[in-house]
Amino acid sequence: MQKKNQQPSRRNFIKQIAGTTLALGAGSLAAFAAEEKTEERIIRYQKTISSNDRINIAVIGMGIMGNNNLNTALKIPGVQLVAACDLYSGRLERVKEVHGNDIFLTKDYRKILERKEVDAVIIATSDQWHARITKEALQKGKHVYCEKPMVHFISEGQGVIAAQKASNKTLQIGSQGISGLVYAKAKELYKSGEIGNLNMVNAVYDRQDALGAWEYTMPADQSPETVDWEKYIAGMPKMPYDAKKFFWWRNYREFGTGVAGDLFVHLLTGTHFVTNSKGPESIYASGQLCYWKDGRNVPDVMTGIMQYPETPEHSSFQLTLQVNFVSGTGGSELVRFVGDEGTMAIGGDEVKVHHSIMAKAPGIGGWDALETYPKAMQEKLLQQYNQQYTPEQQKRVTKPDIIYKQPGDFDEHLQHHTNFFDGVRTGKPVVEDAVFGFRAAAPCLACNDSYFEKKLIKWDAEHMKVNASK
Repeated sequence: MQKKNQQPSRRNFIKQIAGTTLALGAGSLAAFAAEEKTEERIIRYQKTISSNDRINIAVIGMGIMGNNNLNTALKIPGVQLVAACDLYSGRLERVKEVHGNDIFLTKDYRKILERKEVDAVIIATSDQWHARITKEALQKGKHVYCEKPMVHFISEGQGVIAAQKASNKTLQIGSQGISGLVYAKAKELYKSGEIGNLNMVNAVYDRQDALGAWEYTMPADQSPETVDWEKYIAGMPKMPYDAKKFFWWRNYREFGTGVAGDLFVHLLTGTHFVTNSKGPESIYASGQLCYWKDGRNVPDVMTGIMQYPETPEHSSFQLTLQVNFVSGTGGSELVRFVGDEGTMAIGGDEVKVHHSIMAKAPGIGGWDALETYPKAMQEKLLQQYNQQYTPEQQKRVTKPDIIYKQPGDFDEHLQHHTNFFDGVRTGKPVVEDAVFGFRAAAPCLACNDSYFEKKLIKWDAEHMKVNASK
């Protein structure tokens, strides 16, 4: 309780010293602000939760992200698992091993949505089920945390948005990075004009190992007897049971969205959060399947190019997206914002700003045509130049770099879930709602359309629809 009472004075102190950033140094102020955020986070997690605040959750899809989301959600006081669904019996057995025999288990998600004690659902299925289950859950009065991408097809987006509005329930999409302090700091630095006017964003998400390329460990007992294949392909054309298409679903267009829907969407989510952008106006992608030739029908190397128009929120800029699943770099994740006065790079748990500000004078001599002219002309041109520009105008302005590092104990995944459950409890808006989630997902799904159809996609970001080709 003592820390809670101290919070207002700390905030006032930070406001008081905000004007003395130069004296303290940007790093000092950033560290102080981070300390405040960390304390608030601890207070929120450690507060006493009354029985009325309890939230009963169910998880639909108990694969990798289903388990990760569940483990994170259960760290938040008052959150309790009451039901789980998966189409593979081994994962349901694992739920019993870890969480006990009192959990309601089923292979039919609709039975979970009918249970009155379920307040919220976490949807972590293969992509083709995201929109369908999300809409049904909202219609049944459940709050929804849905893994990215929000939809499998662009055509599903407006339906999910309408369902959220009609339900008045909290819906949050699971690109957890934007709940991190690194992105909050990047947004602050961007808005303060540290890199000038933005003109380009380079975003990379590379990997180099089989698990990173979605070749996950298969269960020893996989078979049509342990997997409910018919429920898995419900609403799709009939096809024979295929273990890869079930356990490695990210590698197949019928069930997943490839590197664009799975990883581009993280990069776009962060970019949109920092810039307040609604999205691009044109989208083009190219790529290849060059290494992981395991039956997948999506590329393992892909590049997307998007053009963002000038808006009240930002200047016009070009965005390049890259995923390489066989990268000799060993893998990396980096989003670099390039402006006319510097760069801001987000990677791991830190954001770095490097300034490069041009002099007001254009420069003369050096790597220049000046020395190719007669000597008398050179002297005259130099004299004219020095008369036109003062010594100060001929110098480059220098500013120190800024490096902000997120506190080591901060967990962005936990913060993202905390934001969701705060929304469930209080109705507070979440950052990554249906509109935000669709605006991040749709251009990435358009990259797939561009790649497979070999064409440029025109996108109406304001109205969230594909513009018909002229």
